[in-house]
This record gives sequence, C-alpha cells and structure tokens, in this order.
Amino acid sequence: MENEVLTYDALVVGGGIAGEETALNLAKMDYKVLLVEKELSIGGKMILLSKVFPTLDCAACITTPKVSETARHPNITIFTGSEVKGIEKKGERNFEARILRNPRYVKEDACTGCQECELVCPVVVKDQYQYNLVGRKAVFVPFSIANPRIAAIDIENCSLCGACEKACPSDAIDFTQEPEEKTYQFKSVVVATGYKLFDPIKMPRYGYGKYKNIVTSMQMERELAPTRPFNTVLRPGDGKMPDNLAYVLCTGSRDHTVGNPICSQVCCMYSIKQAQLLLGSLPMADVTIYYLHIRSFGKGFNEFYETAKGMGVEFVKGKIGKISEKENGNLVLRYDDIDTGQVKEAEHDMVVLSVGILANDEIGPVFKTQKLEFDDYRYVKQVDELKRPAMTNIDGVYVAGAASGPMDIPDSILSAGAASSEAASYLAEVE
Repeated sequence: MENEVLTYDALVVGGGIAGEETALNLAKMDYKVLLVEKELSIGGKMILLSKVFPTLDCAACITTPKVSETARHPNITIFTGSEVKGIEKKGERNFEARILRNPRYVKEDACTGCQECELVCPVVVKDQYQYNLVGRKAVFVPFSIANPRIAAIDIENCSLCGACEKACPSDAIDFTQEPEEKTYQFKSVVVATGYKLFDPIKMPRYGYGKYKNIVTSMQMERELAPTRPFNTVLRPGDGKMPDNLAYVLCTGSRDHTVGNPICSQVCCMYSIKQAQLLLGSLPMADVTIYYLHIRSFGKGFNEFYETAKGMGVEFVKGKIGKISEKENGNLVLRYDDIDTGQVKEAEHDMVVLSVGILANDEIGPVFKTQKLEFDDYRYVKQVDELKRPAMTNIDGVYVAGAASGPMDIPDSILSAGAASSEAASYLAEVE
C-alpha cells in the first residue's frame, strides 16, 4: 500500500460492537485509530442477529449505521481479514505491533460487490456466516450487509478454474496476492476480541452434529434474521416447518464437566426472545424452554419473560439427560423434572441448544514482552473491576466488551465507553 501510515494513536483489536464503539469514541476525539478485524467484515456477531432483547429492535438496523460510521470516519483505518501477530511494549506509550493482512485475492479498490463472480463459480462449500445452514461459493461476498462489501476467494476450496476472473466486469480478481506482514507503532492498545460460542459437539448426549434437527441458538438466529438463508424457519433435516420446538438452556455453561462453570448471562433472554419471534413467525407452533433457573436480571427483562409466558411459551424446570432421534427425525428429550422429581420424556420436532459463551483467549500469546493477564475463566483480567473496569495489568492496554467477561450488547457498549475514556486519558498525558 502506497503512502501507508505506520504510526497510530491507538490499536483496537476486534471489529465487533465494542471495538467499533471504542474506535469511534477515540476517533471523535481526533485520535488516529487502526481497527484490526480477523473476519472479512466488521460488525461482529451483532450484525448477524435477528432482534435484540427486551425491546425486539432489529439488530442489523441498530448496528449497520455504527458500522458505516466506523468505516467512513477519516480518523479510523480498518484492516479486515487481518491478524495481530505480536505486540511488544517498547516503553511508555510506545507499542509495536506486527499485523498480518491476509489476501482476499480480490482488488479491494476495484471490486464493486456485484457478485457476478459468485454466479459462475462452480465450487460450493458451507457458509460459515450462515452457520453452515446453507452453502456459498468459493468466491463470495460474506453476507448481504457486509462492510466492506467486497468479494473474497476461499483459496483453500477454490478450484482455480478462472471462471470468476473471466466474469468479473471490474477486472478485480487477483490470484497473485500474497499475505503481507508489517510493523506498526501505537501509543495505546484496546483489546475488544469478544467471545466464542460453546461447541455442543462436546456434549455427545445431546446429539448435535449427529441428529440433523438439532441446531444451535446462533443457527436459529440466522433462521429468524432478516438476512436469513430461507424465507421462513425450517428443519435442517428435511426442510419441513417445525410446529413443536424445544430449547435446552445452559448448554455448555454453568457446567463444570465441560469446563465452563459460569453463567453466560445472555442465554435465558436470547432464548426467550427467539421463542417470541418463533411464535410470530410460526403462530401455530408450540415452544417449550427447558431450564434450570431463569436469570432475567436486567431492566425490563422479567417483564419480557412474563410476556413470553403470556404468549404461550411453556417453561419446564428440568435438566436434560439425553436426546435421541426417532425415525421421522423428531427428537425425544429425556429429562429430570425438578418440580416433581420424576424422570420424564417429551417429543419435539426440532431442538435448539442455547449454547453458552466462552472466553476468546487467542489474544494472550500476542503480547510478547509483557504478558497480558487472564482471570480464572480465561477472560482478560480486570485489575480494578469496580473503579476502573477497562484497565488490564499492562499500562496503556485496555479491555472492552465481552473480552473481559460475558455481557449483553448495552453492557458491551458501556464497557467500550470506559475503555475509550481510559485510553484517551492515557493518550492525553503525552500531549
């Protein structure tokens, strides 16, 4: 890149809602920010959601303006498809970071996002942005509201047939691109790397990956979202519209046996939200939520829970022991009914596993000279959680959003406000 700036005031790692909020706050204070996102689009997981609880506002409608503002702000430079490989603290307000920019094999300044290349590509693979519910081509625009809306080639699955190159009206395909690693200078760093979702494959008794009509809560989000892969909610196994769905809460959270003993804070509410949306999408459907405790602790959350009960969502206080599949694809849940003390079975035609949140500790090895400390659950450690929650053990490095622990969207934005405020104070000391 010609005339590329190699020195910035702040490095923000992660382009989700917390990273965007942090970058925007700093940019509005006239600081130069480099935002690094490993995915091909900024927006994080929020841009893929259907609606938010408890207001049922459209998630994409809230986050896309912020995504656009971030992308267009003159003080923010964004690297998507990029990774921070190493951060060294050379002194006070002096960080050096090695950043790897992975090739898209598409010229970013030439691609118009027209998707003509997708039409001619003969290779179909699973679409990770639709959580593997449908396929995508080897050359693809990540999703319809991606930012930047630029195609990329999945080179590992590309057949190198050249059809996309011939079809591209902008001559944007470039198979000669190589990974590019450069060193940049920063005065401050904000870690906004978010969280991971629990992989229910690790709980074989639930049958995820074995039984086709069991999906995760994120897959159900995609089925309910405006940018969804189908035009309605369907069973993945046979494409039928379900009419008797079950939610299994605490899948991979509050469970020592899978290494995640803490509550993920959001699973109860996003499950209740999805149940309400399902009743709107499939008015004749029955929805049952199996739970251990309903934790509706936020403003308006309990009223939201009561609304769901009023709409007809059934809540069963029960611990699921095992899920098995019938010949017709229906699922049988064997559970301990906590209220009666009896072991019961119930049949549903589709099951949603409300998966928990896990720490994303991949940022740990990135810090070379001074190690970033983590708490007992592998989240970035907040050294003064009550008074200055954005501070880490490294002076000049701050944490925003779910990188420090499970939290919902408003709390992530509040956390980003704290991180940007701390970073701005740190930067201002130099001036």
